[in-house]
Amino acid sequence: MAGHSHWANIAAKKGVVDKKRGKLFGKLSRAIIVAAQMGGGDPVMNLRLRYAIDKARKASMPRDNIERAIKKGCGESSGEAYAEILYEGYGPSGVAVLCDILTENRNRTAGEIRKIFEVHGGNLGSTGCVAWMFDRKGLFVVPESAVGEEQLFELAIEAGAEDVRRSGDTFEVICDPDSYDAVEAKLAEAEIPTDMAEITRLPQNTVDLDLENSRKTLRLMEALDDQDDVQSVTANFNIPDDIMEAVSSDS
Repeated sequence: MAGHSHWANIAAKKGVVDKKRGKLFGKLSRAIIVAAQMGGGDPVMNLRLRYAIDKARKASMPRDNIERAIKKGCGESSGEAYAEILYEGYGPSGVAVLCDILTENRNRTAGEIRKIFEVHGGNLGSTGCVAWMFDRKGLFVVPESAVGEEQLFELAIEAGAEDVRRSGDTFEVICDPDSYDAVEAKLAEAEIPTDMAEITRLPQNTVDLDLENSRKTLRLMEALDDQDDVQSVTANFNIPDDIMEAVSSDS
């Protein structure tokens, strides 16, 4: 198991998302606010806003919350001014970690993120230290039960996807960001559901982890994911299936 969806899959199985749904809605609202501030409140004209709304809907965020966030971003109600920052660092075994941040207080957030890295055996790095190890890609995660691999491959490639690969009990459809809309439309037309659909960063290479460092890395990922200002966490680790099974059995 590797790639961006690795942590997302683990978090889902550990119940992290369900336990923190209120916090998740806060992060999704923040993303919608910033998208509306930057490009206006019309998702047809503002692709970033459309992606943020789609992500919120996929997480079952109430419609009223979405509309309220759009109004805040458009200045129709009092809203915060958020800075968009990418923090880069290293985890156990030299795992490269990227944190997408939206914060109204840079100094506070920097201190908290640095502390999380240090507590979990990593360190916050300088700008550009690991971002070069990742490529910006469109990613769709499709449950294995929803479609056959051959059918999915044919549909995705026809729509402009670069690759379709298996990851555990899901398929990952990967595309250039410019092809994202076409692939999304093709999957919707074929009524193929997705567990995840977003433009994200995927690692060029991965670091295989042993049992001890797998546990340390997942604790780091969960702590970063739990920080209020962190929108998403991406890393380049890979946990072999047998070790993942052992980690999953942890309480």
